Amino acid sequence: MTNPCDAVFLPAFEAHQAGRVQEAEEGYRRVLGHDPQHADALHLLGLIHARRGALSAAEALIQQATGISDSAVFLTNLGDVLVQLGRLAEAETAFRRAIELTQDYVLAHYNLGVLFMRTERREEAECAFRRALALDPSSNDTLNNLGLLLGGMGRFDEAETAYRRATANDPGYLLAHYNLGLQLLRAGRFGEAEQAFRHALEIDKRHADAQNNLGTTLRELDRYDEAEMMYRTVLQQHPEFADARWNLAVLLLGQGRYAEGWQHAEARYHPRRTANVPGPDPGYPQWQGEPLAGRSLVIWHEQGLGDVIQFARYAPLLKARGLRRLTLLCPAPLKALTETLEGVDEVVCHTGAVGPHDFWSLIMSLPLHFGTTTESIPARLPYLHALPDLVGYWRTRLPAHGLKVGLVWKGATVHQHDADRSLPSLRSLAPLWTVPGVTFVSLQKGQGEDEPASLSADLPIVSAGSSIHDLADTAALISQLDLVISVDTAVAHLTGALGKPCWLLLHKQWTDWRWMHERTDSPWYPRVMGLYRQSAPGDWAEVIERVAVSLDQFVNSRAASSVGTVFAQ
Repeated sequence: MTNPCDAVFLPAFEAHQAGRVQEAEEGYRRVLGHDPQHADALHLLGLIHARRGALSAAEALIQQATGISDSAVFLTNLGDVLVQLGRLAEAETAFRRAIELTQDYVLAHYNLGVLFMRTERREEAECAFRRALALDPSSNDTLNNLGLLLGGMGRFDEAETAYRRATANDPGYLLAHYNLGLQLLRAGRFGEAEQAFRHALEIDKRHADAQNNLGTTLRELDRYDEAEMMYRTVLQQHPEFADARWNLAVLLLGQGRYAEGWQHAEARYHPRRTANVPGPDPGYPQWQGEPLAGRSLVIWHEQGLGDVIQFARYAPLLKARGLRRLTLLCPAPLKALTETLEGVDEVVCHTGAVGPHDFWSLIMSLPLHFGTTTESIPARLPYLHALPDLVGYWRTRLPAHGLKVGLVWKGATVHQHDADRSLPSLRSLAPLWTVPGVTFVSLQKGQGEDEPASLSADLPIVSAGSSIHDLADTAALISQLDLVISVDTAVAHLTGALGKPCWLLLHKQWTDWRWMHERTDSPWYPRVMGLYRQSAPGDWAEVIERVAVSLDQFVNSRAASSVGTVFAQ
C-alpha cells in the first residue's frame, strides 16, 4: 500500500533538489505532522537547518532520524554537523559507524579524512583519502585534500600528482589549479605556477587569492609592471585584502618607491593578513605622527632581529622631536647592544615590563612617519656600538695581526625562505681559502655552528660560535674584524650598523625587499655594505668565486685603502 505521506514528501524532496528550500521545509513539516517518525523528512529538515547555521536544531533532527534508521548517509551528515559544533570525537564515531554500515560509502571515508587532517592525524587522513579514491578515483575533492595533506607532509611530488589528477579529471576544477599554483610558487617553479594560476583565473577571473599569488609569481619572474597591475586589480575589487596590500608594499619597497610602499606596508599587521604580525594593544594609542614634545613613546619590536637592528636607527630622530621618554621593547639577545643606541632611555625585553606611555609604535612603522625615501634614510654610521669590556675579551682571542674576516653561511631554519638564503654548508665557501693572508672567523650560531670543527683540516677557521652569548658578543667580535661575509641574516645588519664592511651574499629567488633590485650597495648601510647577488637561482658557486676575487683585491690593496672600502660586483 502506498504511504500517504509520500504524496507530500516527494514534491518536497523535488523542491529541495531544485533549491526551493522554503517550499521543501514546509513540505517536510507537513510530512512530520502526519508521521513524526518519518526518518527521511527528519534528516532532510535537519540538513536545511544545518545550512542555515542552526546547528543544534540540525543535530537534534538528524539524531532523531538515526534513531529510527541506522543509515550511513544520516550518520555521515550527523558527523558533519558535529564537526561544525566542534565535537570531533563524536563526529569520528559517527563517520566510523557509517563505514561499518556501508564500507564503500565514499563520502564517509572522505569526511573522516578531513576530520583527521583537522586534528593533525596525518597518516590516518592519508589512509582515509586513499580508501575514498580506491572507491571513486574521480573524487576531485578527495584528490585536492590529499594534495594539501601530502604537501604539508613535505611529499611535494605526490601532492603535485594528486592536483594534476584532479585537473585531468575536470579541467574546470578551480581548487586544484589554485593549490597546484601555490605549491609550484613555493617550490620556485614560477613559470609553471603562472600557468596554474592563469588556469584558475580562466575559471573565475575574480578569484582574489589566485590574482594575488599570480602577482607574486610575476614579481619573482622580474615582471614587475605586470605584478603591480595584478596587485592593484585585486585591491580595486577587494580594498581590505591585506595580503595583496602587503605584497604590493614588498614590490614597491623593492623598487625604492618608498613614499607609497611604507603606506601599504602597514597591512603587515592587519588582522586579516594570512601571516599576520599582530599589533599590540597596551591601552594607549598607536603613534600616527602626532607631535612628541614632552611625551613618551615605546617602540615595539616585530619580525626578526635584523628588522630591529635596521630600524633602531630612528630612535635619535624620535628624541630630536622633543620626546621626553623613549623605551625600546626588543628580544633579549639584543638588549645589551641596543642600550648603546642614542636616544633610548630604557630597553626592556618583556611586554610586562613596558609601563604606561603616551604612544606606541611598531618599529617598522617609523620610516612611514618620518617620510623616509631612499634619499632621506637616516644612515649615519655607526649607530650601534660594541661594549668596551666585551671588545677587550674578544681582542685577546683573535690573532693580533693580519686580515680577519668573519663568516656567516646559514640563517635560522624558521625563516620562510631559509633554504634559498642559506648556503648548503661551510664548505661552499672553500674558494675563499685560496686567498692568502686571511684569518677566517666563524660567527655562526645555531644551524651550522658545529661545522668548523668537522672541517677544520680542510678549511682552517677560528670558531667563535660556542662563546657567543648574545648580539653584544657578536658586535664586540665584529669590531675586531676587517670584514664580514654573510648570507642575509641579522649579523649582516649588525655589521652595517657598527659601520664595518660587510659583503652580503644574496639569493636570487625571494630576495628581501630591503636590498632592492640589482643594486650592488645599500642606502641603508652606505659605503660599508656590498651586495653579491646570484645570477641564477641556487648558483652559489658563481657568487663565491666573485667574492674570492674581491677578497684577493681587498687583501692586496688593504694597506692603501680606507677601512670602509667595499669591492662589490
